[in-house]
Amino acid sequence: MLYHPDKHRDPELKTQAERLFNLVHQAYEVLSDPQTRAIYDIYGRRGLEMEGWEVVERKRTAAEIREEFERLQREREERRLQQRTNPKGTISVGIDATDLFDRYDEEYEDVPGSSFPQIEINKMHISQSIEAPLTSTDTAILSGNLSTQNGNGGGSINLALRRVTSAKGWGELEFGAGDLHGPLFGLKIFRNLTPRCFITTNCALQFSSRGVRPGLTTVLARNLDKNTMGYLQWRWGIQSAMNTSIVRDTKTSHFTVAMQLGIPHSFMMVSYQHKFQDEDQTRVKGSLKAGFFGTIVEYGAERKISRHSVLGATVSVGVPQGVSLKIKLNRASQTYFFPVHLTDQLLPSAVFYATVGPLVVYFAMHRLVIKPYLRAQKERELEKQRESTASDILQKKQEAEAAVRLMQESVRRIIEAEEAKMGLIVVNAWYGKFVNDNSRKNEKVKVIDVTVPLQCLVKDSKLILTEASKAGLPGFYDPCVGEEKSLKVLYQFRGVLHQVMSADNEALRIPKQSHRIDADG
Repeated sequence: MLYHPDKHRDPELKTQAERLFNLVHQAYEVLSDPQTRAIYDIYGRRGLEMEGWEVVERKRTAAEIREEFERLQREREERRLQQRTNPKGTISVGIDATDLFDRYDEEYEDVPGSSFPQIEINKMHISQSIEAPLTSTDTAILSGNLSTQNGNGGGSINLALRRVTSAKGWGELEFGAGDLHGPLFGLKIFRNLTPRCFITTNCALQFSSRGVRPGLTTVLARNLDKNTMGYLQWRWGIQSAMNTSIVRDTKTSHFTVAMQLGIPHSFMMVSYQHKFQDEDQTRVKGSLKAGFFGTIVEYGAERKISRHSVLGATVSVGVPQGVSLKIKLNRASQTYFFPVHLTDQLLPSAVFYATVGPLVVYFAMHRLVIKPYLRAQKERELEKQRESTASDILQKKQEAEAAVRLMQESVRRIIEAEEAKMGLIVVNAWYGKFVNDNSRKNEKVKVIDVTVPLQCLVKDSKLILTEASKAGLPGFYDPCVGEEKSLKVLYQFRGVLHQVMSADNEALRIPKQSHRIDADG
């Protein structure tokens, strides 16, 4: 009724009303047709835009339309499946820096260049794997690795074929070969025994010049409660052992306790990790491991430094292993690992520098390099988003301004009616990006006046907004694409001023007693 062209005599307003009325008419066509209404109710606008609906028989029920949409989605997923390889890789570079703390100064003082510590790369490891989906249930996995240590090394290549047999399990055949070992044949089976319990069995035959070495590993796992898993592992053949562990993982912590009896290693291990609920997903961790080989204490932290990258550092102090610093960078599905061996002895200076050094370097890099880079990257993404949506936002802005002009007469009548009964009157309303924090004082405020559109939505002295972006309301548009937005309303009810600020997707209901402005304040 508000946008009907016959209600406006002014030629300019009539033209604007016709354009907005056509948009309302398009919405009516979607919602009045049972088929398109069902598609929109279930999947929104993306469902209407999806190809393939033209071949769907009309007069379908909502359930049938849901099934059809899921079928079209599966077809699209299968096409996507053919293009996916899911590459995973690890690069590990071992560094020997013991010369920094354990130097033989007297013996090598006459050797040229001996005044500088000798830091060497003593081992490297590279592994890579890719997946090739053959069908919706079959996948081929090709993997390989190369390792070298102190000038000696080797590599291997493996091919695995995995088939998902049912919703409860899958099986995998593995074939491998390498220059240090002969051919390898393996079979791996996974099966859900109950909704809370599963078992994994891995059988392998390793051929070599000394004969065939069989191996068998079985893991039985069970959900002890919502956040806790218990594991029992039995390994026979190559390094036979029995292992039991309990893992508890919650939103704020990760706790593991494990015990192993085996040849040649038997040990007990306890580890704890605390997860901070911050934007960078910071985690601190510590562990204690003691066994026949000695005792190791580890502590460290990891933090998200960009959207796809996590950086971590761990200090390892043990007897007889000495002191080591392990630096790890996860970038999407790639892992870069740098274990730095500092000393074979328990030297306080090595522990101190292994702890303090990474912290100093990280905070300096974060402040001088990472933070400015991420800020510039975010600005570039926002600018790109603004450019790609500029014409659409301009159109929305013109439609919103036209809607506000068409609302003027209706709003005048609503205000007169509300004043007569001392009801709800919107004094001022703004929508967009507000900057209240002093740390963000350099950022620009981007808001639009939405007093008229909000007053137009008032009915019987009430204003109710649902949980959805307010940019889609009549007379609104998005003044700052890709940024956080809020709605600030100053209104009068029963002659008393009220004020409220609501997040963009937050539901809002006014008037409320809690919005009242204290006259003494």
